[in-house]
Amino acid sequence: MKQLIFSLFLFTAFAATAQDNELIAKSGDKGIYLEHKVSAKQSFYSIGRLYHLNPKFLASYNKLDISKGLQIDQKLRIPLIDSNFTQDRMNGTSVFYKVNDGEDLVAVSKKHNNVSVEKLRSWNSLTGNAVKKDKKIIIGFLSNEGIKSIAITNQPVTTKPVAKTEEKPVTTDPVLTKDEKKQEEKEAEAEEKAEKKQEKKDPPPVIKETRKPEVPGKGYFQSHFEQQIKKSPVSKDATVTSGIFKTTSGWQDAKYYLLIDAVQPGTIVKIINPTNNKAVYAKVLGEMSGIRQNDGLNIRISNAGAAALEITEQDKFIVKVNY
Repeated sequence: MKQLIFSLFLFTAFAATAQDNELIAKSGDKGIYLEHKVSAKQSFYSIGRLYHLNPKFLASYNKLDISKGLQIDQKLRIPLIDSNFTQDRMNGTSVFYKVNDGEDLVAVSKKHNNVSVEKLRSWNSLTGNAVKKDKKIIIGFLSNEGIKSIAITNQPVTTKPVAKTEEKPVTTDPVLTKDEKKQEEKEAEAEEKAEKKQEKKDPPPVIKETRKPEVPGKGYFQSHFEQQIKKSPVSKDATVTSGIFKTTSGWQDAKYYLLIDAVQPGTIVKIINPTNNKAVYAKVLGEMSGIRQNDGLNIRISNAGAAALEITEQDKFIVKVNY
């Protein structure tokens, strides 16, 4: 009997924790995202590892300077993109959306990458399109590797009660001490050097488009670009200096991305390597401004996109862009 009561207690505690850790998607001008509240000793690098995001991209997405670090309780937007989020299958931890008044599954689908209404019904055990206000419904899945660490990070900490003291004004302190920040920077620098050294030994493979074999390498977003220029003809044709950012996306599905200032997120850009005239189509994720590492660059393209263009340089190179 005691064992049964104890088991029920554990189940109740687990259910409560799971409820607290529900991932609720929000929509912004750059697409759908999660909101993450920074905990003690977290940095762009540790949060990037949690959510499978490049720390430089995470800083850029939030229009923050990566060199200035983060503060306790600061809120970050975590973009839900191909490297950490899927709507193709039930694989990972559920991401929910809280339904607004007057919305049905069709409206929810349009807000979230036009995910199939049939999938929304299946994931949420629904038979029709009607949904009640404030109901939380699954709209996709976050990578399991990230959420294991997130759940641990967000679990409440139990402490012994302390004597009541006079309340003082709350101040926001940096997450890392000077020594910890120096150590973090050293580790990041060493990691970056090791990655560059490895890249020189083993350059990334060239990705060929599998969806359209007759035009290899141009990527998933080519048809989107063709639709885009029908609505709004190409108005920009420029030669720019580019760098690379790393992501797991694109190696299998040929979905290429870029960072660029003053261009609406979601815009598809044609990128051409002038040395061999190879081209790919990449989707704009966000801006580059405010990050010291981007000085001297006009854009950054994903590593899979650079591989498809057969780019051999690792730091800076010239490309042409049309959009």
